[in-house]
Amino acid sequence: MTIKTTLLAALLGSGVALGSGAVLAAGSHSSGHDMKKGHGEMMKKGSGKKDNDHGDGHGGGHAMAIGEKGDPAKVDRTITITMSDNFFEPEEIDVKEGETIRFVISNKGEFLHEFNIGTAAMHAAHQKEMAKMAEHGMITPTGIDHKKMKMDHGGGKMMMAHDDPNSALLEPGKTAEVIWRFSKNTELEFACNVPGHYDAGMMGEIKFKHGH
Repeated sequence: MTIKTTLLAALLGSGVALGSGAVLAAGSHSSGHDMKKGHGEMMKKGSGKKDNDHGDGHGGGHAMAIGEKGDPAKVDRTITITMSDNFFEPEEIDVKEGETIRFVISNKGEFLHEFNIGTAAMHAAHQKEMAKMAEHGMITPTGIDHKKMKMDHGGGKMMMAHDDPNSALLEPGKTAEVIWRFSKNTELEFACNVPGHYDAGMMGEIKFKHGH
């Protein structure tokens, strides 16, 4: 499977479990689908088939190319993720196809960081979105401006609310949980898409292992 085909189902819904009021999950669209251009249009460009694999984009129950929001009652195991400036611990993750994992994520660094599950191409697209958020002052090197997150940023459209279940955006000292089901063996990475952090090496490989 190519990276492009994995983008077909990249539009994700809301519902990450937050460990703090100052934690936001990443990549969603606060006004419904105003920011589809980051993920949605790239999905359409990837291929003409399986356009409906992403469901309704808001927890519709359809499996996505990168997986789907996990059921807290069906968690197979828990993985603790520590984010520092600018690296993850552990540096890579082993998962099994069909496994549901609860990620307990802590930001131990001095800067704003993100934990995001996706393909390399999805991360590239999301980095552009987060760069726009930084331009609008919605995020700073160390925090989140919650008022600006909810503001109109031109043309009657709002920017991203960062509330997708595959990701969490954490200020220093904050924690969150992401519960994710890896429904399909796909080339995935976990990464921080805060401007400059991915390029600084803040990413890791998700490896699919055989067996149960």
